[in-house]
Amino acid sequence: MKPDPQTDTALGTATTAPRNSRKNRKNLTVAVLGATGMVGGRVSAEAAARGHQVLALSRRPARESRAVTPLAVDARDPAAVHRALAGSASYGPADAVVLSLRTEPVDCEFLVGATRTVLDAAARLGVRVLVVGGAGALRSPGAPGLLVADDPEYVPAAIRPVALAGVAQLRACRSRPDADWVYLCPPALLEPGERTGRYLRGTDTLLTAADGRSWISAEDLAVAVLDEVEDPGRGRLVTVVHAAGPAPVAESR
Repeated sequence: MKPDPQTDTALGTATTAPRNSRKNRKNLTVAVLGATGMVGGRVSAEAAARGHQVLALSRRPARESRAVTPLAVDARDPAAVHRALAGSASYGPADAVVLSLRTEPVDCEFLVGATRTVLDAAARLGVRVLVVGGAGALRSPGAPGLLVADDPEYVPAAIRPVALAGVAQLRACRSRPDADWVYLCPPALLEPGERTGRYLRGTDTLLTAADGRSWISAEDLAVAVLDEVEDPGRGRLVTVVHAAGPAPVAESR
């Protein structure tokens, strides 16, 4: 499927100039809430590999490298979240926070509550928030008036509660227009795989790859997350999808 008019191809093709260059990147302190999860762990590793300091926030943190500072933080505790983002004698304040939380089974109340807690703390501290959300909050490509969460072609009944939790999480973000946030939706399928550094970037509509599937590896989603942290793009609702090619775009960023 060709990208729709809302697709920003600057991140996904070699036909346009990359948004970043490595020489213009500064070292950041990136807090990752949910750092032990599939996405959060890869975001932490990607940030550390790029030379950033990582604050790995989770209930049971584990140090992965010298660039990662593990912090035991309960996302439901406003004071603990605020302290972690504000910095301490051993580490500086966060420049950005990546919120990557999932529960099994799905707990919509926890997800929305934690999101509000992070947005509140970040707004007081002036920290940008990138929420790794769910594809359910996007528009269905075949029916623009239909959310993916309500489209059985992409969301079978068994996982609809998960998709609806993502919709509720996006609503929580939109209720805080005073906070500096962006909501990044993966495509329909997200799973561990290869880091290629190639992806297409869109806005509010689910994207599909050249092979017709709506998918991306967790590794490439982490690349997209860090690109967005380092060089914010347009709009508050963002989505990405795998892009095939002989050479990863990330190498020229």
